[in-house]
Amino acid sequence: MTNAATITQLQSQPFRDAKRVQQSLLAGLEKRVLVWMAHRLPHSINADHLTILGFASMIAAGVAYSFAGTYPAALFIVNFLLILNWFGDSMDGTVARVRNKLRPRYGFYVDHIIDALSALFLFAGLGFSGYMSERVAIGMLTGYLLLAINSYLATHSMGVFSISWWKFSPTEMRILLAIGNTVAYFWPRTRLFGPEYLFFDAAGAVAIAAMAVVLVVTVIRNTAALYEAEPLS
Repeated sequence: MTNAATITQLQSQPFRDAKRVQQSLLAGLEKRVLVWMAHRLPHSINADHLTILGFASMIAAGVAYSFAGTYPAALFIVNFLLILNWFGDSMDGTVARVRNKLRPRYGFYVDHIIDALSALFLFAGLGFSGYMSERVAIGMLTGYLLLAINSYLATHSMGVFSISWWKFSPTEMRILLAIGNTVAYFWPRTRLFGPEYLFFDAAGAVAIAAMAVVLVVTVIRNTAALYEAEPLS
């Protein structure tokens, strides 16, 4: 149960919303499409319904991945579930803004704890699928969570919430994953510099390296900016 004193404290304290930065490749087009759909969505469907849809579809995607080793066509079910996840995950905040029903603290907390849990289900499913080794799946989950933690810390300490990393947001990542699923269905293994690897292992290794570079560069930049902003004098 939530402590009544905690609720009173939250209600009495003003909330300083962070500046949202979205600079991904598809940001402009995606925003226009989301706003268009939000204006036409039945009022009986609210942001919470969409959040639940996004979360449920990602859990289902992890389950579908776990069956892909036996039923390869499950990879295409994952693609469909990624579309549902995009719709729910992207539309909940848009609907809240369009209808002026914003709950910034609640929305920020719920959205991002769900994002973390969704990543856990997704990569666990990939690890059990037979299309990606467990070590690579753990590496990708670790990289994603470290980037997310870095983003949340920057939101608190710098007042800027970055939704994208170097022109890539969750939307572009879903597209790349759907393309990868399609490639893996037809060519589950690939040759890289001679030896043969699982396609998703090779792609995952590249993704882990990219996430590591983004993390290191971003941490250095943020640390330098905060150090300059708060000199020892």
